[in-house]
Amino acid sequence: MKAVTVKKIKDELQHRSNSDLIELCLRLSKFKKENKELLTYLLFESHDEEAYIESVKEHVDELFEQINTKSFFYIRKSVRKILSLIKKYIRYSKKKDTEVELLLHFCKRLKYFSPSITRSPRLQNVYNTQMGLLQKAITTLHEDLQYDYQLELENLA
Repeated sequence: MKAVTVKKIKDELQHRSNSDLIELCLRLSKFKKENKELLTYLLFESHDEEAYIESVKEHVDELFEQINTKSFFYIRKSVRKILSLIKKYIRYSKKKDTEVELLLHFCKRLKYFSPSITRSPRLQNVYNTQMGLLQKAITTLHEDLQYDYQLELENLA
């Protein structure tokens, strides 16, 4: 089965009743965890972006505390997992300031992580890549926010 375009889906959804739309959303939420997480964000958390950012930061902090530090292999694996989780939460929000906040938090945690990431070239590359993406995301924000975030970015560099 080949999936149809988003436009065709949108057109078809406009012709459905409210009860049909509710049923479709519930059915969609049963298939993948990400669908359910996205619906949770849209219905319950999108109205208070600050609380959403703080809850994600707390979750990231917990994950950083659980990292197995016995070898850089385990550290890298855990850091990649945390980063993919952050990227997923950024996709849910679609707001640039949320992206900047979460990436900045990730970079801070990674920079001050013990053992130091400077002893692992791969972890250092992950850090440098995210710093570049953070710099690019900051340039899309309002000038006042750009200045504030740029100061925080310079403290990390």
